[in-house]
Amino acid sequence: MLRITYDLTMAALILGVGTVVLLGDKLKINRLIELDPLMRYMFGGICLLYGGFRLYRGLKRDRY
Repeated sequence: MLRITYDLTMAALILGVGTVVLLGDKLKINRLIELDPLMRYMFGGICLLYGGFRLYRGLKRDRY
C-alpha cells in the first residue's frame, strides 16, 4: 500500500513540475526558470512522460 501511495505522490509531483515548466510563460514565472526554450520544452515533456508512466504504474498495481 505504501508503494502505491509513493508512486501516485511522485507522479503528481513530477506532472506538476512538468506543467509549471511548460506553462512558465503563461504563469509569468520566467524569472524562476531561465532556460533556453528548447531545453524547457524538452525537460517539461520528459517530466510529463515520466510522470504519466509513474501514474500508470501506480494505478496498474492498485488493481491487483
